Amino acid sequence: MLAKKLLAVFILIPLVEMFLLIKIGQELGVWATLTLVIGLGALGFFLVKKQGLYVFHKVQSELAAGRLPADTLLDGALVLVGGLLLITPGVLTAGIGLIFMFPSARHYFRQVLKVWLANQLKAGKWQFHFK
Repeated sequence: MLAKKLLAVFILIPLVEMFLLIKIGQELGVWATLTLVIGLGALGFFLVKKQGLYVFHKVQSELAAGRLPADTLLDGALVLVGGLLLITPGVLTAGIGLIFMFPSARHYFRQVLKVWLANQLKAGKWQFHFK
């Protein structure tokens, strides 16, 4: 079941990206579309670096204060996912990736992720074994 979902995602996302790039190219022209894609990538690189360092320093300060940085680690995971989406060529993935670079948006997605993870653990879908 998971394999079918992944296959659908890996087929649908590139098709949607191609469609969007063609439509944007028809409206703006080839050079403007290329500039948009390259500009989104550059902006994404800058934001990933800035937010990644911010999360890294926040984890360090929380650990130094003796607190478990659970929320900050989830922020780090969202920055990582956003960064991966930003390096994927296309406007849809770049747009979604950019959303993950803003702390206020990450706060919302972090809460959603916490609820999802709690439900997964309660349902017994994930198990942890310690040695």
